[in-house]
Amino acid sequence: MSPRTYHHPDTDEIAIPRVLFALSEPLRLAMVRVLAAQGETDSLELGPDLPRSTLTHHTSLLRESGVVHVRAQGRKCLISLRTEDLESRFPGLLGAVLDGYERTTDLTDPHP
Repeated sequence: MSPRTYHHPDTDEIAIPRVLFALSEPLRLAMVRVLAAQGETDSLELGPDLPRSTLTHHTSLLRESGVVHVRAQGRKCLISLRTEDLESRFPGLLGAVLDGYERTTDLTDPHP
């Protein structure tokens, strides 16, 4: 049996509207925060309490937008940020979004 393969947009095909849409949903943004902090992660660790179909939907959208890279390793589905690709297309965007998310979270968290 051959390993699963996933289509990823080429770096020059990554479009800012799709990236911003992918990052606009709180669950996907939280997943991206985990990837930024931990590096490559098994998809099941990004949403351990989520139904697999929900997790697949959100990781697929992140992949199709060019935000993440997905690869199969045995039964695992490993996901990593396409930091270099995003930085080359939209310098500073990912950092700004993650920093903005941190500031917003700090302001709304009753237990900092």
